[in-house]
Amino acid sequence: MSNPASPVEAAVLITIIGETVLKDRIVKLLKSHNVSGYTISQVQGEGGHGRRLSDLAGYNTNIEIKTIVSLEASDAILLGLKEEQGKHALIAFRHNIEAFY
Repeated sequence: MSNPASPVEAAVLITIIGETVLKDRIVKLLKSHNVSGYTISQVQGEGGHGRRLSDLAGYNTNIEIKTIVSLEASDAILLGLKEEQGKHALIAFRHNIEAFY
């Protein structure tokens, strides 16, 4: 728990890992929920949709997007992401954190 003198406040870190083709849609979703910042990285790995090598730009590649938001915004963002599930390789998760942002 934070106190009035603490430089941090309660927040939620959302991590989204999905196909690169989803990038613009995910960024649009984040901005529609007034997200002020996010970080995007190219990533590789293997999961239920097979191996993602991240070797050819835009083909069979994944991105990871991280952002810090309120609990309410995280609920809305995860609900919006759920609509893409099944159409594309996509996973998202959240952690309760303390941050200054």
